[in-house]
Order: sequence, then structure tokens, then C-alpha cells
Amino acid sequence: MNQPEIPLTRYLAPDGRPCATLPPWAADVDLLTRLYRQMVLTRLFDLKAVALQRTGRIGTYAPTLGQEAIGVAIGSLMRPEDVLVPYYRDTAVQLMRGVRMEEILLYWGGDERGSDFQDPAVAQDFPLCVPIATQALHACGVATAFKIRGQHRVAVTTCGDGATSKGDFLEALNVAGAWQLPVVFVINNNQWAISTPRRIQSGAPSLAQKAIGAGFAGEQVDGNDVLAVYERMQAALERARQGKGPVLLECLSYRLGDHTTADDATRYRSAEEVKRAWEEEPIKRLQAFLAARGQWDEGREQALVADCQARVQRAVDNFEAAGNQPPEAALDYVYARWPAALMDQREALLERAARREAASASPSPGAGRHPEPQGCGECGTSAGSGSCLSQAGEGQQMRPAAVAEGGPEHD
Repeated sequence: MNQPEIPLTRYLAPDGRPCATLPPWAADVDLLTRLYRQMVLTRLFDLKAVALQRTGRIGTYAPTLGQEAIGVAIGSLMRPEDVLVPYYRDTAVQLMRGVRMEEILLYWGGDERGSDFQDPAVAQDFPLCVPIATQALHACGVATAFKIRGQHRVAVTTCGDGATSKGDFLEALNVAGAWQLPVVFVINNNQWAISTPRRIQSGAPSLAQKAIGAGFAGEQVDGNDVLAVYERMQAALERARQGKGPVLLECLSYRLGDHTTADDATRYRSAEEVKRAWEEEPIKRLQAFLAARGQWDEGREQALVADCQARVQRAVDNFEAAGNQPPEAALDYVYARWPAALMDQREALLERAARREAASASPSPGAGRHPEPQGCGECGTSAGSGSCLSQAGEGQQMRPAAVAEGGPEHD
């Protein structure tokens, strides 16, 4: 069956060399270095978040390893008045928009304060959405409000390739096209929906083609090329802002890590496949491009990594100093008027919490005699296991180049 082909937009080859005429804005060194810096910060934060989960300091976490270019480009182009309706692998977008690292850690630590963004520029952004594809319809609701009010604002929603098979996603495309809503859909096609590969996810040559049936434009870009994502996202936002309808961007990337920290991707994909993907990862690509132009060097790299590590550690310290919410917070924002039965449950909860606090205040026999577990404080692996995230040294291993070279070993 003949299907319309959707060309792939790419400006940088995997080795960082230009493979097409660059857009004029690519001459802006400050912009490119800002994008690079943010990609490095995202990766170092991501690695730290995984380490925190491995040591029991946050809950299950969805890494963004290898997909930094997509989120950084999106976040850098959205205006404060726009609204982000993200999915669970959008750490890069959130950081670029102004969400604090400690807020993201609170979220993954099961604390709802992590969704109460303190920066006014992102106060209207939605929290991360874990249910698959439901956020796409939420974004259409936001975009409908923009259109009714006559506002030049855009709703941006993201999802993975697996979400494109869900009814919610297809319904969202349909209503966006029918009503010509100011919404941009971004698919992070990282080739794996948990253990389901892209090749059996859809019979279409590209996921971008799903927009055609809904009556609007679908595009495909190299998600490992931040220049390509930036260029096409810029055009998509402008189109939606001018009232010309929605756009769907399919960004081709690769999930270099596990689906979440509760997953083991080695059970369903080969080491050779992952190794090939590391050769195309986005940070090394942009780094090579900047270095070839004399706009980046080892000294700047070392200074950047040191600065990012310090920022991440400060965020971790703030997160761990936040403390726990009181027990009754679990019942906040549930009812406008509390039912009597829930009031009784709240009182019982407070009484139980008071008893536990009193019991914990009385030391039990043998308390404090247990030795600290021996192993790495970064990732929780046992000493000498050979799988420690920081085994190459704090300053060396965390550098993006070092991570890129040794990445498959730590997936």
C-alpha cells in the first residue's frame, strides 16, 4: 500500500559534522552553548536521580538518558504564557522551563509538593503524567480555552511512541484537527514502549503520519540532533500561535537506559543495539560540532561538569532537607466538603501517627548498633562489584563524554 512519505529533518550527522545547510540561527554561539550546557545538566541530574533511587531515597524513576536534545529544544522555545502538558520522561523540558531540580526529586519521591511549581513562569504547567496518553486530551482542553479566549498561546504535549497506539492519543489528534487547536504534539520515539519495539508498534512507515488522518501536518526530525528539533519546534509553535492549527512532531531518538528503574532492558534488547545507539547520542554530537568550530574545549567541559555537579548536589541537599509532609496531607485536596466518614478516618490517622511518633521517640534495645551498609554512596552497589556509577572518579565518570563511552555498561 502506497503511503505518503514524510522526510526526516537532520542538520548534524552522528559525528557532529553538518549534513545539510544550517539554519541562520545556528550561527548564534551563545544559543548553542546554552543548549549544550542544559543538555549536560539534564544528564548529570538524571544520573544522580537514578543513583538516589538505587539507594532508596526516591521511588521508581523514568530516566531520560539519550533523549536530552528533545526536551531542551522544546523548553527553550516555549514562552512563559504557554502551557506544558508533559509525560513522565520530560525532565529535560521541565528543567529548561524553570522547574527546580528539588521539585522533580520531590515528585519522584512520592511528595505532591513536587508538582507545586514555585516559579511563576511554569505555575500553569501540568505535572508529569504517568497514565499513558491521557495528557494529550488534557492539552486539547487547554488549547480549546486559548482559542475561545482569543489568546496567542500554545499547549505543548509530549508522549512516547507507545502512547500513539492508545485511543486517548488518537482522539486528541482528531479533536485538535477538527477544531484547529493551538496545540503541538511531540512524540519521543525512543524505539521502545517498555519491551515493545517500534517495529511492531505500528504498520506505518512513520508515527508522524498519524496526523494526516486528523487533517493537519506531521513531521519527522532526528531527535538526537538538537538543531533539527529546535528548528522544527520553532516553526510548529509559530504555526499554532498564529492560529493555523496543530502540528505533530515525531522525534527519533533512543532510550539508552531502562524504561524505569524497575525495568531491566537487557532482558529484551541486545548490547549491540544499545552500543550502536550510543554512537548517535545527542550530547556527544553537539559537543563535536561546537569543538570543530573552536567554540568548545576540554577546559570549558571540565568547568561545566563541575558546575553542574555542584548544582545537582545542592538540589539533592534541598530535597533531603524538605522533610516529610504531615500524615493528614494525604487527605488534602480530595473533597471541598469532607464526608463525616472521612473526618473520622482523618482523626484515626492522626491518632495512629501520634502513637508511632511516641514509640519512635523511645529507643529500643540495641538501637544504633547496626553498622552502615558498605558500598557506594552514589549508586548503592557493593564495594568491588565493578558496576559502580562513580568507579572512575567523581570528576571523570560524570562527564558526558565518559558517560557516552561507558554508557551501555551502566544501563
